Amino acid sequence: MFPELFHLGSQTIYSYGVLIALGAAMGFWYISTVANKELGISKDKIQTLCILIIFAAFIGGKIFFYFEKPSYYFNPPANMLKNFRTGFVFYGSLLFVIPTVIWYFRKNKLPVLPMLDIVAITATIVHFFGRLGCFTAGCCYGIHTDSVLGVTFTHEASKAKPLGESLHPTQLYEATLIALIGIILYMFKRHQRFQGQLFLIYIALYAVGRAVVENYRGDIRRGFIIEDVLSHSQLISLILVGGVAFFYVKLAKKGTLRKS
Repeated sequence: MFPELFHLGSQTIYSYGVLIALGAAMGFWYISTVANKELGISKDKIQTLCILIIFAAFIGGKIFFYFEKPSYYFNPPANMLKNFRTGFVFYGSLLFVIPTVIWYFRKNKLPVLPMLDIVAITATIVHFFGRLGCFTAGCCYGIHTDSVLGVTFTHEASKAKPLGESLHPTQLYEATLIALIGIILYMFKRHQRFQGQLFLIYIALYAVGRAVVENYRGDIRRGFIIEDVLSHSQLISLILVGGVAFFYVKLAKKGTLRKS
């Protein structure tokens, strides 16, 4: 709605960037505080972890974004540098971040599953603010709607298309979904049966919710596996749910909260 927050001389301060920065700051506060309190992990190690997460999320998000329209971005490759600071795919970031954090945990002999549980709640904090940022920028916009939920983007810098038309606020749908997942994880934490359970619940709930929200998305550039039936993101959601089911059964059989 308000992609440009304010101007400082010739510099434009964008709402999206401010919200991402706010989410990252709050996420760092949560993960560093909880990891130190519950697992005795120093803030220095968490700081390094966060830097790795940012790097992995950036690379993964950009690579998946490029593959939404490979004929443009790879022909010629110089097109990949256009608008380099914008255009990311969350699933790309997620699928690059997971192996990165697991590698870091193992390398530094940190408890993998307990840390993944903490990362799950941290991810909902950062992602929530990220989706609010998407709303202000107009990206990840929805299809036309005549319902009372519809919003109209009018700012010329907004990425939502078309301007001046009532659209499903899919960014807010997803932000609400993520907030609810975060609340569920936080409340369920004291009742979890095994380490890694919170992380698996996070992935499963988000994947299912994302698959539903996809039906209202209007930015068709994200691409379809089956035109107007199954998008790339919905396919990834199905794969993730299958993976979660496998690991959930495997870890639940252990039924232990000891460190691993």
